[in-house]
Amino acid sequence: MSTGYVPPPYPYDRLNKLKSLGEKLDGGLVDLSIGTPRDPAPEASVRAMAESGSERGYPPSIGLTEARQAASGWLERRFGVAVSADNIAATIGTKEFVVSTPRYLALRTPARDTVLYPEISYPSYAMGAELAGLRAVPVAVDESWSPKLDTIDPADAERALCLWVNSPGNPAGAVDDLLGAAEWGRSRSIPVLSDECYIEFTWDGPGRTILESGIDGVIALHSLSKRSNFAGGRFGFYAGDADLVHFLSEVRKHAGNMVPGPVQHAAIAALNDDAHVDVQRDRYYSRLKYVARLLRNMGLEVELPGGGFYLWVRAPHGDAWALTNWMAEQVGVLVSPGEFYGPRGSEYVRLALVDTMERLELIEQRLALGPSLPL
Repeated sequence: MSTGYVPPPYPYDRLNKLKSLGEKLDGGLVDLSIGTPRDPAPEASVRAMAESGSERGYPPSIGLTEARQAASGWLERRFGVAVSADNIAATIGTKEFVVSTPRYLALRTPARDTVLYPEISYPSYAMGAELAGLRAVPVAVDESWSPKLDTIDPADAERALCLWVNSPGNPAGAVDDLLGAAEWGRSRSIPVLSDECYIEFTWDGPGRTILESGIDGVIALHSLSKRSNFAGGRFGFYAGDADLVHFLSEVRKHAGNMVPGPVQHAAIAALNDDAHVDVQRDRYYSRLKYVARLLRNMGLEVELPGGGFYLWVRAPHGDAWALTNWMAEQVGVLVSPGEFYGPRGSEYVRLALVDTMERLELIEQRLALGPSLPL
């Protein structure tokens, strides 16, 4: 009997067998494998979600006017770009948008069948193409982990539905030339979809958005999951090209995509407040510096990222799984092998600095007991 499509193993499920190793240590497992926020969401958002009274009705799929206006105000206030609320729409978090959009773009442009994405990146860019029955074509990255657009085969560009970029990038923290990416796409009539969920945590210079180049031919994707520790609320938004936003919002309306009303009210409160983000920026940067120092003292080569809250670390002898297993068993820390983000990352591991400083200090305490790195 034919089974049809068989999904690949979900990458992070492959780490489940290692969790028990860390749990055996005093203080338990320090889980740095996934970028799940552990710090509190802003109180105003939690209060707004509880008190909005909007749970009884169906919210507009495109997003409440007030939520889209709050997103517009945030973009202008924080990044100096003016985008009308008419060119902004809400999405149920952003992973859902990443995975579903290639399928919708294929309906819009059925003569094209290719999704371009950085060869080292969040696995959902490629998975969105796969689940839509499209070609997922990786774009080579340079030594700084930024995509080299001049290496894209013209034949692939001819077939491209879209190009994904992600800056600051996951997992390596690269800050890309987004204006160059926008120009590359416009010159070829290829929509450029820019995932900017880590924009508030840019360390090399100010946060940059592809919308600085204008809105034609581009979409910027933003999330409250990282910015406001609101991953469980599932609120994001996309902004940019008027025709693309209109098309996607109309298709998504038919698909029943609606952010719950109470969540949208929480988002309004979060987007209108910057103070909690500044506090979170300090937390993440302090954690990055602290854990980078610990890893260097272990003998690993570690550089701080240009943005984001991940450390991207080459394993001894390039054996990422050996380092992953050693970290879990000897130090009680769960990390992600770099192959989760593409074959080019197979010699690296990623650490998500999402846990509290109190939990991270367990790493230093355990290392002081003398486990030696398998160099």
